[in-house]
Amino acid sequence: MDSQTSPSSQASPSHTFQVDLRGLVDLLSHHLYSSPKVYLRELLQNAVDAVTARRAEQPGAPAKVRLYTAGGTLRVEDSGVGLTETDVHELLATIGRSSKRADGIQEARSEFLGQFGIGLLACFVVAERIRVVSRSARTPDAAPVEWTASEDGSYTVRTLAPEARPEPGTTVHLTARAGAGEWLAPERVLALARDFGALLPYDVRVDGEAVTDLPAPWDRSYPSPAGRRVALARHCHDLFGFTPLDSIELNVPLAGVRGVAYVLPSAVSPAQRATHRVHLKGMLLTERAEQLLPDWAFFVRCVLDTDSLRPTASREALYEDETLAAVREALGERIRSWLTGLAAGDPERLAAFLSVHHLGVKSLARHDAEMLRTMLPWLPFETTDGHLSLEEFARRHPVVHFTRTVEEFRQVAPIASAQGIGVVNGGYTYDSDLVQALPSVRPGTVVAELDADTVTAHLDAVDPAEELALADFLAAARVTLDPLGCDVVLRAFHPLTVPALHLDDRAARHEQARADAEAQADDLWAGILGSLRGTAPRARLVLNHLNPLIRRISSLRGPELIGTATESLYGQALLMAQRPLRPADSALLNRAFIGLLEWATNGEEGH
Repeated sequence: MDSQTSPSSQASPSHTFQVDLRGLVDLLSHHLYSSPKVYLRELLQNAVDAVTARRAEQPGAPAKVRLYTAGGTLRVEDSGVGLTETDVHELLATIGRSSKRADGIQEARSEFLGQFGIGLLACFVVAERIRVVSRSARTPDAAPVEWTASEDGSYTVRTLAPEARPEPGTTVHLTARAGAGEWLAPERVLALARDFGALLPYDVRVDGEAVTDLPAPWDRSYPSPAGRRVALARHCHDLFGFTPLDSIELNVPLAGVRGVAYVLPSAVSPAQRATHRVHLKGMLLTERAEQLLPDWAFFVRCVLDTDSLRPTASREALYEDETLAAVREALGERIRSWLTGLAAGDPERLAAFLSVHHLGVKSLARHDAEMLRTMLPWLPFETTDGHLSLEEFARRHPVVHFTRTVEEFRQVAPIASAQGIGVVNGGYTYDSDLVQALPSVRPGTVVAELDADTVTAHLDAVDPAEELALADFLAAARVTLDPLGCDVVLRAFHPLTVPALHLDDRAARHEQARADAEAQADDLWAGILGSLRGTAPRARLVLNHLNPLIRRISSLRGPELIGTATESLYGQALLMAQRPLRPADSALLNRAFIGLLEWATNGEEGH
């Protein structure tokens, strides 16, 4: 017979978890909360929620929170809903229980800041003793009740005489624990209260000094748009420490969001995670919200207030859910609209913005055809005609050529420009993708990737008779560079000052890398790499027949001297292209330099 159904089996007695309060406080302070300063947020939060609960039932009730500091103690008074003795036993003495679940408050729950009921427990991070005196507004005849708890997990509850708390509400007394007195110092409490509670909807004061500063800067009226920009710029400087290029209104009523995005005055890396200040129903939730905006909007810092987003358990970050995703999309659309508005009505400010943050806009335009169409006349690109927009460049050239790397562009830019070939440097982040997307927003535009064959085809051929006369020189030059995987060709091109041009493309570099690896591999890998040998064209050194130096060098006799001259031209062409040098290239440059010195000194001795 199964043991679970045996008549002899008996139900095991149930037990209640025993909570080690010291261990729990250590867990809160070292793992859940980023800093002990959150204790003040919890106190303000509980007080504000209590006031909200009372006003939900008694709309005309007073709405105030007062904080008083004195000698390592803190007293927080609120005019909220208060507690009865039964409430105290049920809510304060049960870890994890939230007063927002109490009867009669559920309908107002959306107005509360707290969601997890940790509440006063966080105060043990800085306090060794917590004393709460409360009187219920729901049960006016009930006597005030006092709850006193110590960090060892013990607590006492007793009723007080009515005069101990004449009016409904709650007073919390904290006594600092050893080493935590600075957190209850007057200046620290005032600073924290203003940081956390500046946008709270009720009258909050610390030792008589106002904490709240309403309406929020973005909700205030100003005499003019320029005055508004100046005021918001001042707010940004006070809050974030920089003066913004511009400010963007973030008013999304359907998402319950009001705030402002400040445009950074200097460029930042797209990989750097932007952090934002988020208030939840007036209470500062976090200064480091990372997932609030789309990744492409890394050029702004936000401060906003919301009543729709969910906090995590620590109430120091936002919970990733469908609501946050919808808010993120709405805020991204608002920033997109701001860019579109600048393009339509304020090109001067748009130019100032793009001079700093063109990378962010290119990131957006890469995935958004409408944004690309809007920004196309403004986004700067490096081209053979200078820094231009793609729109302007496409009007100048019937075919828009582009390179995929900066090195390729540097190789061909001087020559392509002289030959009338229009080339865009697509080697920077997002640029090649945007150039290839150009026909989708500018129908009829021809876009082509530039390769070595295209450049060579635009260079003038040399008269066959003249090239034949140089056959011995060209043959010796080709023998010299063949081990480096490079051919030698003779062409005539401008500018005359360029003696030689090194041309290759990605396929040629890939083949060269494979050949280098094959030369260094053992027999097995050499066989495998050999089987991967491609038919891609090799790199080529294009000698400029119009250059006087090339004409003199081509008249040289003797394979060794021709080899040294060819290696020198090859090395100079590599350096002009600003290409990374392989070990073989560095060795060649050193050999050519020494060879030229030996030739020069031997020539002097011969005289």
